[in-house]
Amino acid sequence: MSKKRVWRVGRAALAGVLAAQCGFAAAARFSDQEVQRGDYLARAGDCVACHTAPGGKPFVGGLKMDMPIGAIYSTNITPDKTHGIGNYSFEQFDRAVRHGVAPGGKHLYPAMPYPSYARVNEADMKALYAYFMQGVPPDPTPNRKPDMVWPMTIRWPLAVWNWLFVRDTTFTPDPKQSAQWNRGAYLVEGLGHCGSCHTPRGLFFQEKALSSRGPNGDLYLTGSQVEHWFATNLRGNCLQKWTEAEIVELLQTGKTAHFTALGSMTEVISHSTQHLKPEDLQAMAIYIKSLKPFVPTQTPAARNPASVQRGAQVYNQHCAACHQANGQGLPQVFPGLAKNATVQCSDPNNSIRVVLAGGSTVVTAKAPAPMVMPPFAQSLDDQQVADVVTYIRATWGNGASAVAPEQVMALRKAIIND
Repeated sequence: MSKKRVWRVGRAALAGVLAAQCGFAAAARFSDQEVQRGDYLARAGDCVACHTAPGGKPFVGGLKMDMPIGAIYSTNITPDKTHGIGNYSFEQFDRAVRHGVAPGGKHLYPAMPYPSYARVNEADMKALYAYFMQGVPPDPTPNRKPDMVWPMTIRWPLAVWNWLFVRDTTFTPDPKQSAQWNRGAYLVEGLGHCGSCHTPRGLFFQEKALSSRGPNGDLYLTGSQVEHWFATNLRGNCLQKWTEAEIVELLQTGKTAHFTALGSMTEVISHSTQHLKPEDLQAMAIYIKSLKPFVPTQTPAARNPASVQRGAQVYNQHCAACHQANGQGLPQVFPGLAKNATVQCSDPNNSIRVVLAGGSTVVTAKAPAPMVMPPFAQSLDDQQVADVVTYIRATWGNGASAVAPEQVMALRKAIIND
């Protein structure tokens, strides 16, 4: 046998050995413990909510997300090697999740909350990588292209956006705070990406703050409009009066005696927070309770006594049977409206929307029976809705501002166009 042939045979044999070893490593390169930990962290990050279309398979993508420049669709993040992330190295996975840059230098739209995920530490990123590579079944569903026209499809401006608005640093514990506080801050600011909804955004859709300790930290978690809902000001007067136990109860069940989760928050609780360890929920509550209160300065609309009186009539006819004449509701069944954080919110959108479109409580392990409120958009006109919402915001110790029929009309149109 010639030297050349020996070399070819030897090289082929070596390649076969290496391929077998690599194949074995790919099949069992992560321990069950790493994969399970990554599963837990993926729940904390609520990855399934955005990367799953309605009625679709988990993590296969396809969820439509409307943006000011058009609509995009979440991507397939299963380990499929053609349409998913199966060929990603850890470094590529980390760069996409924490820095918003996919392989090949393609910048992701900030609908992906990488400004928050940037705070996740390397150990947790490796556990997440283990889970998505070994704990999620691959699926060959192709990704869907954005509904945008050129030049909106050009992505290099996102690099400028990142340079201006993203603070690309991992979470640093505050030595002045307890271990519980730091754990809560890490979860809220990082994987939980709570600021993505609960922090107001600027002119260029950037979060005005990414942490309570960073630039503009006083604005962090002070509330924002999201899909025609108002993501609650977590530093407002109402929630600051809550106990840590009440915050934990909300994150586990979706409701408390005087509050019910609404809008996208129901999905967060269903997919994410109800599955977290009690000690992690307690840490999050400790962190949120520690934040300096923030009460927006505004001139409340004056209440018209005639509107309040008309609203009382609408309430007695349509609402009192469930929420009771005294606004106390029925414990664990119908939420009380007296001193309810949603009712007293400076922004009345959530109260208006629930009256118009109805709603359902989130189904969780600790609250498996949903309660449904019917919509009243067909039976009540804009003035009647304005009157009844004004009434509940002015009664039973509530002191919120009045609602105008023009506000109801605008929200009604927005809901119809959704």
